[in-house]
Amino acid sequence: MIAERLTRVLLAPIVSEKSTSLAESTNQIAFKVATDATKFEIKAAIKYLFKVDAEQVRVINVKGKKKRFGKIFGSRKDSRKAYITLKAGQEINFAETL
Repeated sequence: MIAERLTRVLLAPIVSEKSTSLAESTNQIAFKVATDATKFEIKAAIKYLFKVDAEQVRVINVKGKKKRFGKIFGSRKDSRKAYITLKAGQEINFAETL
């Protein structure tokens, strides 16, 4: 895979109560990913950027909400989330990687 593409696959980590509890209990990390990213690309990007191995990648497509702005109806952008299960004994420390 091209390194330039791998750096654009992962957009941002998802920091919430749910993602924090998943990280502590089941060693899963949640990321916001590009809408055209495949599971194979996500797994390769994790290995390239953070030097850890992913055991499993689960992807969720989130549809944008329908919103109303006065008389005009519109919608927010669609997004995509990935839940990555890391192999036993591995972790990602975001403070050190920045």
